[in-house]
Amino acid sequence: MVARMWHGTVAASKAGEYRKFLNRRAIPDYGSVEGNKGVFIFERLEGTIAHFMTLSFWESEEKIAEFAGHDSEVAKYYEEDDDFLLEFEPKATHYRVVGESWW
Repeated sequence: MVARMWHGTVAASKAGEYRKFLNRRAIPDYGSVEGNKGVFIFERLEGTIAHFMTLSFWESEEKIAEFAGHDSEVAKYYEEDDDFLLEFEPKATHYRVVGESWW
């Protein structure tokens, strides 16, 4: 299994609206790809900035490529992100999952 992590920042004043967008648009998109095992989105406020971290789990790098494109480490963005994101980080980070436990 492969974990994919992506980080984005928005103005804290737009965090609620961006959170709704992620739950309405992005999470269903992740789930529509065969091989996606789940997605979690974390939010942290830091002054006037809201940080969002997306952690998704995939069967393989090949399945991530079906979601993100040929170069599976390139960050995937949505048209709506232009209204929210303060910057566009070029890459997501991938980690091979070597241990797990869910209580």
